[in-house]
Amino acid sequence: MIAIKEIVQQALTIGYLSATAQNQIQKLLQTNYDSDDLDGLIILQRAVITGKVKQESLDQKNHASFPDKYASSNIKIAYQIAAEMAFAAAMALTMSHNTHDQPSIGN
Repeated sequence: MIAIKEIVQQALTIGYLSATAQNQIQKLLQTNYDSDDLDGLIILQRAVITGKVKQESLDQKNHASFPDKYASSNIKIAYQIAAEMAFAAAMALTMSHNTHDQPSIGN
């Protein structure tokens, strides 16, 4: 399976992050990632916010014929997704990958 950092590199190279890639990142954050992946997510978030990477909205296909009417809505969605990615990265940084290192009640 492709790594988060590879998805990030591809998005940075082409300047576009598809909905499919966003879904892959979310799935990978639930299973397997490392600090390089999280660093990449932070860089990707900044690129989306600054407009260097365009992010596909899930509603983009439905609104393709009305881009001006929905432009501000798409920007809000992009910021929301970027904030969610930052939150997921922050949560991932606080989680231990090794369950033996996590404290448990009664130990």
